[in-house]
Amino acid sequence: MARDSWMTSRQLIAFVAVLFALAACSGDGEAPYVERPVEALYNEALDRLNGGEFELAARAFDEVERQHPYSVWAIKAQLMAGYSHYQKNDYDDAIIALDRFIQLHPGNRDVSYAYYLKALSYYEQISDVGRDQQMTALALKSLSELTKRFPTSKYSRDTQLKIYLTRDHLAGKEMEIGRYYMGKKQYLAAINRFREVLEKFQTTTHVPEALHRLTEAYLSVGLAEEAKKTAAVLGHNFPGSEWYLDSFEVVEGKQVRPESDTSPWYWPF
Repeated sequence: MARDSWMTSRQLIAFVAVLFALAACSGDGEAPYVERPVEALYNEALDRLNGGEFELAARAFDEVERQHPYSVWAIKAQLMAGYSHYQKNDYDDAIIALDRFIQLHPGNRDVSYAYYLKALSYYEQISDVGRDQQMTALALKSLSELTKRFPTSKYSRDTQLKIYLTRDHLAGKEMEIGRYYMGKKQYLAAINRFREVLEKFQTTTHVPEALHRLTEAYLSVGLAEEAKKTAAVLGHNFPGSEWYLDSFEVVEGKQVRPESDTSPWYWPF
């Protein structure tokens, strides 16, 4: 009998605890759901955006879709939420929102802009060549996809410029690693890096130096003929380059620059 009374008291305590928990949940401070006209919600979100309140704007655009998911305004709000995140430099959230828009509305007239914003979200995270270049690679991939899908879009000119700069950045990273290997006298590893620049990044600003460093590396491992051929390529394509003069002196083993003469040299092979 005592045991039955103890169990009854325990159940009563548990029941009271549940009631308190339910009361706490009902009074947690959340505003009650109130449906509002879609135009009012969208205009409020725009006002937040124009006022520089980008985080609040993103939430407001999300609210447009939440309350009116099947409206035309909801589609616009999805894109504008991504733009709001981008404006706040919340690149991860921007990319998520833009990817969602692209997947849900691949035929929308503004989808090229979504691709462009996504590419910018990667591009603006590019770090200096001393750091990991994952974002640079992702930026190049996104920019290239935009060019492939929308070659005549109004973003194509800016996209092409950014592709060039991104490729130049990646080439710069390869050069940095190659120079590091040269400093460590790991010449074969350095050769691979410099050849990577020449094979994959032929149009970048790093090609003359890559040819010169490759010349140095070939000489360091005893490949004199390869060094001479590489220097010849450098001289043919960049006859007035300082890197060409450096290669000439390295292969010949002597100083060839006149002290007062700055005119380009030409190496007769």
